[in-house]
Amino acid sequence: MTQAPTPAPRRGRVVCTAVCALAGALSISLSARANALGPLVGEGETPPPPWQFAGLPQQSLPRTQYRIAPVDAGRALRIEANGSYGNLVHALPADSSGRRLAWRWRVDEPNALADLRHKPGDDSAAKVCLLFDLPLSAVPFIERQLLRLARSRAAEALPAASVCYVWDARLAAGTVLDNAYSRRVRYLVLRGPDAPLRRWATEQRDVVADFLRLFGDETTVVPPLLAVAVAGDADNTRGRSLAWVDALTLD
Repeated sequence: MTQAPTPAPRRGRVVCTAVCALAGALSISLSARANALGPLVGEGETPPPPWQFAGLPQQSLPRTQYRIAPVDAGRALRIEANGSYGNLVHALPADSSGRRLAWRWRVDEPNALADLRHKPGDDSAAKVCLLFDLPLSAVPFIERQLLRLARSRAAEALPAASVCYVWDARLAAGTVLDNAYSRRVRYLVLRGPDAPLRRWATEQRDVVADFLRLFGDETTVVPPLLAVAVAGDADNTRGRSLAWVDALTLD
């Protein structure tokens, strides 16, 4: 994910490298909280409110394109990344929780340059993320200070823990890894290079079990949810990808 373009002193640039990806990937406007997770696909070409686009502060990069489009015999969210960045985010009520997250997705054109293990390759054709309100007291000291700095700069709520389910063209299904820029975001690869392209795959995830699997080194208590995000990006590789997501529910 890309460093914010605004010039900064050297120390500021070092800190920003560690946290700007967090600010961009997880920036959300909590003024748009809804009572529950609303449908991703509506009647128009844009995802219905309270789904909203969230990008980097003062983003100069192209925006990832999210629109509702025909596919097969129905309609779904089309995610096209072309050297671009941006996320589709749905804020949730305070103290929200959920046990089961379900959706279906497909990748038509993977980004062959992406490699989540390294910063220059930190792009995904498709990911679905859960943003948790983890208390700062549970965050290791250095990361806690970086997160505080990011929050002061972002002007939006930045969750301290996010679980992202990824469809990846390089890593095997079942791979768990930290975001290359910040451990506040952790990945679980559900579909890997062996997954067939242009074919729908259905997912059902145990939210509690997955959170504890990825963040159990910091807490044994699952915190409330702040938001759900759907995303695709290609800003680091300057590559291109095309994916679809549909039927996203949280119970």
